[in-house]
Amino acid sequence: MYQPTQHREDRLSVQHDLIEAHPFGLLISTGAEGILANGLPFLLQRGSGDKGRLQAHIARANPQWAGLDGQEVLVVFQGPLTYVTPGFYETKRETGKVVPTWNYAMVQARGVARVQADTAWLDTQIAALTDRHEAAQAEPWEVSDAPRAYIEAQLRGIVGIEIDIRQLEGKWKVSQNRPEGDRLGVAQGLADAHPEMAALVRRYGHLDD
Repeated sequence: MYQPTQHREDRLSVQHDLIEAHPFGLLISTGAEGILANGLPFLLQRGSGDKGRLQAHIARANPQWAGLDGQEVLVVFQGPLTYVTPGFYETKRETGKVVPTWNYAMVQARGVARVQADTAWLDTQIAALTDRHEAAQAEPWEVSDAPRAYIEAQLRGIVGIEIDIRQLEGKWKVSQNRPEGDRLGVAQGLADAHPEMAALVRRYGHLDD
């Protein structure tokens, strides 16, 4: 990933936070027909290995998993992103020498994939994934709420994927390359429509120091 110095985010905890906040990652691998890519909800195990472990599952009917075991793969996690109009910039009023851009935060994870077909592994992964995303519900749904025979039939239709992360790259392109007046204008301009990005512009632009 192209990473100008001012946009690099190398702190592991920050990278992990983005993955957990935006866990629907794009799994990219190669197969007989070329490059394959599918979006999957991932679970991050922070304490596994130096950089963590990713777990997911994929439909057995999906051809991507067939050649996945032992292959180095890339998973892309996209955080907040938005178009930035030159109208936010103080420089527009001063010189007019501005163009539009996009702000975004992204993490790319690389590692060797392992395919998991064991029913106990899949049972555990599905339960953990469900609990993670049902936690905010007033009455969380649990896997055990469905008939066991139905769940077992569903498990036969999927395979698991486990990736020990070998490399993590983080890129937070959030107006750090702009003058202070432009950064402030972007933070103010995005405050209502994109508050998460506005907060990142303020934080990484040191506007609250």
